[in-house]
Amino acid sequence: MKIDLTETNSSKINAAMVQARRDIGTPAIGMVLTLVIVTDEENAYDALKSANDASHEHPSRIVVVIKRVSRSPRSRQGARLDAEIRVGADSGSGETVVLRLHGELVDHAQSVVLPLLLPDAPVVVWWPEGAPADLAGDPLGALGQRRITDTYSSENPIGALGARAEAYAPGDTDLSWTRITPWRSMLAAALDQQALQVSSATVEGEGENPSCELLAMWLADRLQVPVKRTPSAGPGLTAVRLETKDGAIVLDRADGALATLCMPGQPDRAVALKRRDTAELLAEELRRLDPDNTYEASLKFGVDRLNPAPAEAKAEAPAKAEDPAAAAPKPATKPAKKAAAK
Repeated sequence: MKIDLTETNSSKINAAMVQARRDIGTPAIGMVLTLVIVTDEENAYDALKSANDASHEHPSRIVVVIKRVSRSPRSRQGARLDAEIRVGADSGSGETVVLRLHGELVDHAQSVVLPLLLPDAPVVVWWPEGAPADLAGDPLGALGQRRITDTYSSENPIGALGARAEAYAPGDTDLSWTRITPWRSMLAAALDQQALQVSSATVEGEGENPSCELLAMWLADRLQVPVKRTPSAGPGLTAVRLETKDGAIVLDRADGALATLCMPGQPDRAVALKRRDTAELLAEELRRLDPDNTYEASLKFGVDRLNPAPAEAKAEAPAKAEDPAAAAPKPATKPAKKAAAK
């Protein structure tokens, strides 16, 4: 069932949702959280489809906030709220409210969303694109216990990682981090099977892919070894190589679906490591609502600390200058001859 409301308010929207549930014969509420999606018209369809698919695992009230850009000064001075309510088969396993904010109401979205939150239930805020610099400081972000972004959709994904690290607050997370969960699980299991000391690591993946950087920072932070980041044609992450004294542990995925795990003293094995869609990533993030300390540590490690080779080269230069033979001054033969002539 779909209900359209024009020039409405939060009170009328709540009343319409209650009536819609009664009309379809499901007055009981079995939803476990409120998912607030902050997006635009261009990305609203894809974001809502992913959220509806994820709601089959996490029944939720989905509130989509679309801020409409006013083109004229007169329209910017006004304030209008339009809503579309979806319940039943049109809204996955929960219910959906699509809010379109016009005029001055764009700057007060939190006052519209607050009355629509489920009582005594967690709130998750998701920005598919165009996330603010400070998630917890954003008026809508402050409503959520969990705040989800996707730096892969940024114009400068690697720079966005640095901005996320500077403004990090407990509850922040990123779908670029969620994408590497299978990789982290596979590498951790490989190291559990063989108690080998890793001396260095290499992460290979397409350029400007924040998931590759996050995996490299996770390895560097957890293993405390130099990690090199090398580009490839993709898709996404393509290989991870861990160097040990007995040989290399290599996880190679060239086609984006099936990977090969190579370990010293063991036969190569094929492992499923397919690239997941947004609905699967979102469903994984909704399984936990507590702060992700591992993500925080990896994010704050810093992209600039990867690829340590140039830093090592700079560190060697002062050592050479301190060599007594190199630092000793050359004999001043010519000045000595001039002094004798005088």
